[in-house]
Amino acid sequence: MRVQQISIFLENKKGRLAKVTEVLGENDINIRALSIADTTDFGILRLIVNKPQLAYQVLKEAGFTVSTTDVIAVEVSDQPGGLSSILRHLDKVGINIEYLYAFVTQTATAALIVFRVEQVDEAIKVLQEKGIRIVPGDEVYLI
Repeated sequence: MRVQQISIFLENKKGRLAKVTEVLGENDINIRALSIADTTDFGILRLIVNKPQLAYQVLKEAGFTVSTTDVIAVEVSDQPGGLSSILRHLDKVGINIEYLYAFVTQTATAALIVFRVEQVDEAIKVLQEKGIRIVPGDEVYLI
């Protein structure tokens, strides 16, 4: 049920983001979702890609500081309050959301949200008990 996310430390220098995407493209790696958080000097680029192990390897070989993190992809009802209901379930059991970002899909009835939490297994269990669909990595990588 876990999804492997690639995180890349990037200096805020011209062309660094372009180089990441170039390396991925040259290795037939498709970006499925991304998020970037930055400061004046650096940024953290978080990616969900179709081939996470290969992405990690080729980015490392290209000289990037890269790591992997387990995250959860959750199907959220695409209507007002859809995300709120999921966040309430996690909050009730004391699971903190470190960060989240949206995931583009081709369905009009649901959205995918990527969650990073400390207690991944507990979050999966709570959400499944509430009937919320956790999208497994193998499925996410093919979207």
